[in-house]
Amino acid sequence: MKSALRNNSLALFFGLIFIAALIGQALTGVAEYNNQQVVEGLQQITLGQYITSSSFAVDVAENWQSEYLQFFLYILGTVWLLQQGSPESKALDKQGTESDKEQKVAEYADADSPRWARRRGFKLGLYSRSLGIVMGLIFAASWFAQSIAGHAAANEQRLNQLQDPASYLSYLFSAEFWNRTLQNWQSEFLAVGGMVVLSIYLRQRGSPESKPVGSPHSATGIEG
Repeated sequence: MKSALRNNSLALFFGLIFIAALIGQALTGVAEYNNQQVVEGLQQITLGQYITSSSFAVDVAENWQSEYLQFFLYILGTVWLLQQGSPESKALDKQGTESDKEQKVAEYADADSPRWARRRGFKLGLYSRSLGIVMGLIFAASWFAQSIAGHAAANEQRLNQLQDPASYLSYLFSAEFWNRTLQNWQSEFLAVGGMVVLSIYLRQRGSPESKPVGSPHSATGIEG
């Protein structure tokens, strides 16, 4: 049991703090929502009603889509794009998809390699791109969920203000939708760019996201 906890401690840690943060978001979100309801002279709602509402759904989905977009672009970008001195980059001579021998696929696969990596064909091609594909699909699904929930939340607000509801397409091209979207995207792009550049000059001993403490700033694609 101790060994299983140790071997999966990173995933468990982030899973637990994700659940804690989501619960915290729900509790503070319903309080803020009800405060606004009181200001507008409307009926307050329960926590259960809030977590099944479009207001909660759009807040969650807009964060998820920006995070998965960040990783999707980073996974694809680091295949071809390099940054000298950063452990977040591949070595400068490893640009591109690399050789079959380097990737240990088909005839170069090891005995314990994943089954789909051992034979050439469609399955190998799909598996070779599966991480990017899944990240991209999760991004697309959560972005679509954001648009649906955002449309419902916006129309709820319009009805409370005695305005006619807007169509889905008009919401999709509205300033409100793109403001919510882009304010998340820019923060994710800044965070990734900052990590890439700061890791050239700064160190975190023992972290695979950092170079060894004594490595020169120009060392690229090595981990501590």
